[in-house]
Amino acid sequence: MTTSRNRWFAPGDLNGFLGLVVDNLSIMAFLAAALIGIFGFPADIVFLRMFPGTAFGVLLGNLAYTAMARRLARRNGRDDVTAMPLGLDAPTSIGMALLVLGPAFLGFRQGGMDEHAAAIATWQLGMASLVVMGVLKFVLSFFGAMVQRHVPRAGLLGSIAGIALVLMGFLPLVEILKLPVVGFAGLGVVLYALVARARMPFGLPGVLVAFVVGALLYYLLGPLGWLGAGYHAPAAWQWRFALPWPTLQWVDGLAYVVPYLPLILPFGLLMVVGGINVTESARAAGDDYSTRDILLVEALATLAAGFCGGVAQTTPYIGQPAYKAMGARSGYTLLTGIVIGLGGIFGYLSNLVELLPLPVLAPILVFVAIGITVQAFEATPVRYAAAVVFSFFPAIARMLTIKLSDPAYVSPEHFARLFNDGAHGIPELAVITVLGNGFIITAMVWASFVVALIDARPLRAALILLLGAALSLFGVIHSVELSGGIYLPWQLDAPLQGMVWQFAGAYLVLAVVLVLLSLGGLRRANGAVR
Repeated sequence: MTTSRNRWFAPGDLNGFLGLVVDNLSIMAFLAAALIGIFGFPADIVFLRMFPGTAFGVLLGNLAYTAMARRLARRNGRDDVTAMPLGLDAPTSIGMALLVLGPAFLGFRQGGMDEHAAAIATWQLGMASLVVMGVLKFVLSFFGAMVQRHVPRAGLLGSIAGIALVLMGFLPLVEILKLPVVGFAGLGVVLYALVARARMPFGLPGVLVAFVVGALLYYLLGPLGWLGAGYHAPAAWQWRFALPWPTLQWVDGLAYVVPYLPLILPFGLLMVVGGINVTESARAAGDDYSTRDILLVEALATLAAGFCGGVAQTTPYIGQPAYKAMGARSGYTLLTGIVIGLGGIFGYLSNLVELLPLPVLAPILVFVAIGITVQAFEATPVRYAAAVVFSFFPAIARMLTIKLSDPAYVSPEHFARLFNDGAHGIPELAVITVLGNGFIITAMVWASFVVALIDARPLRAALILLLGAALSLFGVIHSVELSGGIYLPWQLDAPLQGMVWQFAGAYLVLAVVLVLLSLGGLRRANGAVR
């Protein structure tokens, strides 16, 4: 006799499956829309090279989490264990598209490569980035708790919230308002369903309803001419069969990775800490998973995706208790893995992506941005709110750099003149660019030293500032190169060396000031004791 404990699917698995599939599909759709629509990337490289391996990582990770859930259910003799949801990480996937892959493709083109060669080099860079993140996550999975202890939550959440607010929130909002009749309606549905938590018809996921509303408006109003030049007829359905075979082409991409390490390494670090947090969340909901096992699956799925052509890393999602509340068990992760994995192989994911224009997809990204930013404040003690806010400024600088360095806005010649105009100190454009380079690590450093000040630990703050000085010296943060690359400072031209010494010196001087202030405070305290 088959008991409910042995069943593969529960009634709540359907809702869980719809929610998890839509989350993954929306991220893959934005990845494709950003690369193809914003940067002019060849569609065949995205759909036939990047998608299969990326989807393969989702397949492997969800299969592993399904097996872990069923094993936990058998061990505890329970039939209410919910699998950990796994999918593509929204902030880092969007960050990869907007900050790494897209700019790299344009850089390769400007360097003389033709479109196809530049796209292949960018794909190799994406694979190599994923392998580097996977290795980092694998190593840190054994030291996750130590990382969490030494990096303040305000630094971790503030840095990712900065990305969310200005890159995941503001830039997609611009895309929404390019077709306001379509995009704003979808955004309203998302806010109604996910922020106000109103129930959707038939209990459908709010994201799915928002997509349907946006797509209906787009395809009903577009042919009537009411959307102007913003409407494009859908491409004909075509099967794009591509197996995610392991390849060593990622090795060729390692040569391109170094300038992007200040972005790539924090992406991996954030996922480790996020994995710890979601495991704790699941444990509080009653499902006691091994933190190390959750992190190892995440790391190995990312590595497998990178080896097979993927360019976006996987992560366990924060909403495991929500999936549990809707009655999902382990069937929803199994179905999600199969549908996404096979979709990358047989190409139907690419067809679905092409049916969803960017203004239809962007509302869910704005919601995710709002959620991440709100979480940064809710999960951080109120007294550290100033540290969280302070960590946003480097991300704002990075967004300005992205726009100002776009030849469509400012010609490269004019940008270079403004960047190098040192008649009145460091040029304003250079300040914006240098502040934005390495912005994730900068945000962590800034938030961490403010937290130390709030905790009345000036010596700790001084040590963090000394670390900032060292990182600044070699371009890990505040790189004086437009590309954001790292370097040996004595090999730079004299004007650039001058900027390096000033930024590194700023951290050093502030560290000394804090040490002196702390010594003065200590003398006053000792005098009061006597």
